[in-house]
Amino acid sequence: MNIQELRQHRQYPDNIGQEHSRATFERDYSRLIHSPTFRRLQGKSQVFGAGTGDYYRTRLTHSLEVAQIAREAARSLLRAYPAVETERAGHPGLIIDPEVVECAAISHDFGHPPFGHKGEEVLEGILENLIEEKIKQSLKGRKVSPAEAKHTREAIRRKYEHFEGNAHNFRLMMFLEKRESHDGLNLSDAVLLGTNKYPYPGTENKKGLYHHEWEYISFIRDQWGIPAGKKTLEAQLMDLCDDIAYSAHDLEDGIKAGKIEVHEHFLKDSHIQRLIVEKITTLEDDFWKGWTREQIGGKVDEVLTSFLQVWNAKMPTCDHDYSRTRREVKSYWVSLFVGSLGVVSDGNWQKVTFVKEGYEDEDMLRTVSVLKSFAWVTMIRDLRVQRLQKRSAWVIKRLWDAFVDPETSKSIVPGDWLRRFDRDQQKPNPIWTWEHMVIDYIAGMTDAYAEKIYNELYGLKVGTIYDMD
Repeated sequence: MNIQELRQHRQYPDNIGQEHSRATFERDYSRLIHSPTFRRLQGKSQVFGAGTGDYYRTRLTHSLEVAQIAREAARSLLRAYPAVETERAGHPGLIIDPEVVECAAISHDFGHPPFGHKGEEVLEGILENLIEEKIKQSLKGRKVSPAEAKHTREAIRRKYEHFEGNAHNFRLMMFLEKRESHDGLNLSDAVLLGTNKYPYPGTENKKGLYHHEWEYISFIRDQWGIPAGKKTLEAQLMDLCDDIAYSAHDLEDGIKAGKIEVHEHFLKDSHIQRLIVEKITTLEDDFWKGWTREQIGGKVDEVLTSFLQVWNAKMPTCDHDYSRTRREVKSYWVSLFVGSLGVVSDGNWQKVTFVKEGYEDEDMLRTVSVLKSFAWVTMIRDLRVQRLQKRSAWVIKRLWDAFVDPETSKSIVPGDWLRRFDRDQQKPNPIWTWEHMVIDYIAGMTDAYAEKIYNELYGLKVGTIYDMD
C-alpha cells in the first residue's frame, strides 16, 4: 500500500452504501461527533462537576476547544513546514493533516470516566485491589517456587488487565461503540494512531492499551514502520494542544469561579507556590529532569509574575472589565503557545514541540507545565471540589459493589450489556471478564447517570419504572 492507502485503511471493510461524496477523514469526524460517547462528554466533569454552572467547561466543551486549537495549529505548521504535507512526506506517521488532528482532538477524552480524574483514580484502585485479592486467593495454602508465583501473578494481571482513561478511549472507539455489522466505530488507521498518546501495551506502561486494542494498534504501527515508543506527528500535536487548552482554559474557569485571584498577594503566596513545586516534582516530563526544588521554585515565580504582568497590561485595554480581561489573557497565552509550535528532528523520527531558533524550546514547555500545575493545585485543593471528589469516590465504589457479583447483579445490568457480554464469552479469546465489563459500564456513565443509579440503589430518591436506561 502507498502512504495514502495506509493512512485511510480501516480495520474492517467500510460499508458506506451509496455514499461516496465524503472523504475518509470526513466520515471519521462524523462518526465521532454523532457517537453517543461524544454526547456523554457534556455530562462529564472537567474540573468542576458537570452541571455546576452554565459557564464552566465540561469534557465536551474542552474537547471542542482542543479540536479548534489543534486544527488551527495544524494549518499553521503546514504553512511553516511544507515537508509534513501528505503529498511531500515520505512516511505516513510524519504527516500533519488538519482533519486527522481535529478528529484525534475530538476523541482524546472519550475514555474519561464520571467525576474527572478522581473517577479514573478510583476505578484504577478498585481493579488493582481485585487483582491483588485474586493473586492472594490463587497462591493461598500452596507451596510454589518464586518463578511459579511470578507466573501466577502475571497470568492474573493479564486476565483482569487495568483501568486507565486512555486505554478506555480505545476500548470505546474500537469495541464498545456500535456500527452496522461490527463493534467499534471502524475509524481510519491515521485517526487511531493520531489519538494514541501512549503507544504501549498496558503490561509495559500503566497508561498503555488493553490487549485487544493493542493487538491492532501494534499491527498498524508495524505496517507503517513507526519506531518503538514514538508517536505520529498528529498524535504529538493533539497532545500538545490538549496541554495548551488545559493551561489557559482551566485557569480561566478558576478565575471565574473565584478560586484564583489575580493580584500580587495571591500569585506570590509562598504556600501556593510551594504546592505548585510539589505538583511538578510528581511529573515525569523530561524537561524537568535534574531540576532541584529551588530551581523549579524560581521558574514558578517567574511564570506567575509574567501572568500578573500580562493581566495588568490587558486590564486598561479592556476598560478595566474583569470578564473581558479574563478572556483576553486566556487568548494571549493560547496564541503565544500555538505561535511557538514547530517541528524538529528527534533521532530517527521527528517531534512536534515548541521551537525557538530551530531548537526545542524547553523553557516554553516548562511554562505550560507551571500554568497547568497552578490551575490544578488552586482548584483541586478547594474544599468544595474536595467534597465532590469524596462523594464521587463513594458513589463509584458503591456502584462497583452493586454490580461486581454476576449472580446477584445480572437483573440490574442493562440488557444490551448482558447480551454483549454473552456474545463476547462465546469467542475463542474473550475480551472481557465480568469484572472488567462492570468497570467499562461504570466508566461510560456521565456524572448525573452515576448519581441516578446510585440513588436508585442506595439513596432516598427512587427512579420510576418508566425511566429509560
